[in-house]
Amino acid sequence: MTVLSSSGQQAKHHQLGISEETVIAMYTKMLTARMYDERMMLMQRAGKINFHVSGIGQEVAQIAAAFALDRNNDYFLPYYRDYGFVLSVGMTLKDLFLSAFAKAEDPNSGGRQMPGHFGSKKLRIVTGSSPVTTQVPHAVGFALAAKMNKKEFVSFVTFGEGSSNQGDFHEGCNFAGVHKLPVILMCENNQYAISVPIHKQLAGKVSDRALGYGIHGERVDGNDAFEVYRVVKEARERAIAGDGATLIEAMMYRISPHSTSDNDLAYRSKEEVDYNKTLDGLPKFKQYMVDHGLWNEELEDQLRSEIKKQLDEASSYADKAPFPTPESVMDHVYANDNKEGVE
Repeated sequence: MTVLSSSGQQAKHHQLGISEETVIAMYTKMLTARMYDERMMLMQRAGKINFHVSGIGQEVAQIAAAFALDRNNDYFLPYYRDYGFVLSVGMTLKDLFLSAFAKAEDPNSGGRQMPGHFGSKKLRIVTGSSPVTTQVPHAVGFALAAKMNKKEFVSFVTFGEGSSNQGDFHEGCNFAGVHKLPVILMCENNQYAISVPIHKQLAGKVSDRALGYGIHGERVDGNDAFEVYRVVKEARERAIAGDGATLIEAMMYRISPHSTSDNDLAYRSKEEVDYNKTLDGLPKFKQYMVDHGLWNEELEDQLRSEIKKQLDEASSYADKAPFPTPESVMDHVYANDNKEGVE
């Protein structure tokens, strides 16, 4: 069945070859990420966890990008706000809560990393670290490996616009350009590098910097899921065809504070935040589904109820799970010699 818009044109998801089932799956991940993030903010304020870095307002671009990639073969280097992205490539709510509670079962680091530092060999999520932008050269390295080994995968890396001013960003982009590597670099431009607004960070566009590296650059509305999907999908097609890297600048807004340790109203007004809430891509995506007969309030209530149940179960499990033992402090730091060999 071909779904038409109110103007009589073919619906955007059909233009992009996205099925109705996939549209609903994307929205499910968006809402799950949003409700998880909101739950974490509440839990930190209640003293249940120590710290949280929020990604509210950035989920739409993350999830659209994930669905445009090959989630069975590509390699992912997300940054610390990418809850929606990692949920879309295979992480679970239980995984995220175990990390937030710093429990031994945390699949990212066994409870040894900060929350938001994702890592999963099984899901090809390459672990990150606290210094920003270090993941960019790593992503370029994975892309170099793909080219050297003639493997058809791309590496996909995300970062904030503040990171685009770091040396690692420039070195990674330059190397990717020189060697025409299959890497997609997506800047989640959320307007603030902690407390520094964009007009004090950048005199131009992040995407325009691509010209100096000899790679494709494109700016996209990060609140428009279908445009992000299109741009990332086209970037992947170019990369697999041997046409090199793409630098994407997805424009969005960080609705929540930088972290739970941040008083964001010390450097921006409530009116500014409230205005940007009206641009939020999540309710816009929901409205698109309603307009095309894919969604209604009954389905919305059912989904919210199911996500709440999943959040309750996952958080309860993580809360009760054991912490790492003191003896495990050296695990995954040094190799352990034993009679059977090195694990």
